[in-house]
Amino acid sequence: MYLRHSIRRKDGKAHVSWRLVRSVRRHGKVVQETVAQLGELDAQGRARARALARTITGRGDQRELFEAKLPDAAPVAVRLDQLRLERGRRFGDVWLGWTLWRALKLDGLCEELLGAGRETVPWSTMAAVLVLARLCEPASELHIAEDWYRRTALEDLLGVPGEQVNDDRLYRALDRLLPHKLAIERHLKERLGALFALDYDLLLYDVTSTYFEGLAAHNPLAQRGYSRDHRPDCKQVCIALVVTREGMPLGYEVFAGNRVDVTTVQEIVGTMEARYGSAQRIWVMDRGMTSTKNLAWLKKTGRRYLIGTSRGEIKRWSRELAEARDWHAVREGIEARLCAGPEGNETFLLCRSAERREKEQAMHARFAARIEQGLTKLAHRLEHSRRRIDRETIGRQIGRLLARTSRAAGRYRIQVHEDPSAHAGVRLEWSVRSEWDESARTTEGCYVLRTNVTDWTPEALWRTYVQLTEAEAAFRIHKSELSLRPIWHQKADRVQAHILVCFLAYVLWKTLGPQPAHPPRRTGPHSEHRRRLAASGAATARAAHPLRRATGQGPSAAPRAPRSRAPRATQNPTETGRSARRNVVPTRGAKWLKNNKTTPRTAEVGLGITARHPRRTTPRGHPSGWPRRFGSRRRAGRGSPAGTAGPGPQSGAARGPPSRTGSR
Repeated sequence: MYLRHSIRRKDGKAHVSWRLVRSVRRHGKVVQETVAQLGELDAQGRARARALARTITGRGDQRELFEAKLPDAAPVAVRLDQLRLERGRRFGDVWLGWTLWRALKLDGLCEELLGAGRETVPWSTMAAVLVLARLCEPASELHIAEDWYRRTALEDLLGVPGEQVNDDRLYRALDRLLPHKLAIERHLKERLGALFALDYDLLLYDVTSTYFEGLAAHNPLAQRGYSRDHRPDCKQVCIALVVTREGMPLGYEVFAGNRVDVTTVQEIVGTMEARYGSAQRIWVMDRGMTSTKNLAWLKKTGRRYLIGTSRGEIKRWSRELAEARDWHAVREGIEARLCAGPEGNETFLLCRSAERREKEQAMHARFAARIEQGLTKLAHRLEHSRRRIDRETIGRQIGRLLARTSRAAGRYRIQVHEDPSAHAGVRLEWSVRSEWDESARTTEGCYVLRTNVTDWTPEALWRTYVQLTEAEAAFRIHKSELSLRPIWHQKADRVQAHILVCFLAYVLWKTLGPQPAHPPRRTGPHSEHRRRLAASGAATARAAHPLRRATGQGPSAAPRAPRSRAPRATQNPTETGRSARRNVVPTRGAKWLKNNKTTPRTAEVGLGITARHPRRTTPRGHPSGWPRRFGSRRRAGRGSPAGTAGPGPQSGAARGPPSRTGSR
């Protein structure tokens, strides 16, 4: 409870009336509820009103941090216009991070591993500073030393003056921390298992990549390869991460940037089982890990697996997909069917999704329209050409057109014939293959999983496989919230240490709660709500598009009720009527705070998560910012938070298995 006043002017005189209010949440909004009207109060009356509020709420006087309760004293009059705040420091986020660090007993582990020597500041303390900075405000080591540390309360929490935290000491802490990666992973496995009662009978495995800024000439792992960040122009490294079904990390490995995912399976499985034992656990992987060699190795060594299959596997099961029997509903709009493998020691799970079918139909229709439009224009150009055109040139143009629309390229039969009667010398003919349409109608919205686990139900197998989104969520948090990318370090050991610090920060992130770290964007009931709006004509064409309905569905998320966009509260209530919004408290979300580049007008000192303020740098000759073609690439200079926050993979339940494309 607190006091709030309102000013009324009458006959040239201002009347200030006070009321006692409290903040309550109703229907997802924070509103102010009037407890008592107090009228006009002087200073003593306001003090008595505050005492009344404390009596009602049962709360005592709030003391400052690290300060004992002072005896009651007489009030002192002060000049408010002469008060100012100096050296306000962040406390809430760093205190929470430090508490999580100690809850995982990483402080004692680092003291034991790093030891004590002649250094002024213990290396274990500097390691904690690196991880806490990565968790609270990801930035370079120079930014931590020159700006961030001095704006936090870590100086009081850790007992290290800001003058002793410099970039050289932080870099040396990275070098000291890296050799103990294996011991840290083993400690976290035991500690997280004790805190959250984790089961390691099922492990999720996936691979992502992160790119470098710079040449990285002295790093043998920095190579060019398939970029999940859509940056083929930059060198990169690949990161293989193993997590539990709850998304809690078990360990990771770093590979060269040109390493293919399918070649990492045997090394990762062997490494993890050598560290933690070869129990009868189940390995869950996406279709990027599928190969005949890997499957034969998993079968030969007696390991259990649940793995996605390539698109070509769908054609082998087209007859079973067309049948209408033995299908079981595993979720609203998703059906699955178990089929025995040809050798009898495997089980194939056929899955089909209604919304995934709508999405693929829309994609095929869009690509088919582009192909037909391109072929029609090309045929018209050949028909009206006044000079001869080389047949090979036409073939290359058709090849480029089909490469851009490969999802529907097999639908057309295209032929280029010699025609002496035409001025161009060639004639273009194309037709639609009806068998392709029939096959597409059968396989659209379908995917196939294979496993050697024979005693599970179709629903259990499907729900286990879609938990791969936990690994993809871990990659999204690493790249967005923890700013894993891009990597500015050039030395190979520093790159490895940078990834280790991000891994430890992610462990602290997950320790806050083992629930899925990515909120569902759109779920089944929400999509059904959008369909009802589209059927009634109230929805726009953009919202009713099948692609828009199917994008971003969280497969592992529980269904939720339809939501509607709430009107944004204005900062000036008089613009929309004071009476209409007099009880609504404007609030700012965490996402707004992180994206805001200016200091908010009001702030709570030492509480909450403070907004990051990246320094936007522009190249010389461009005073107005980056050119338009670089609009989506935010680059951070040295001393600024590196990396950009981007959305993760669009791996929805209706779309089936987690996608291999997109940023993770």
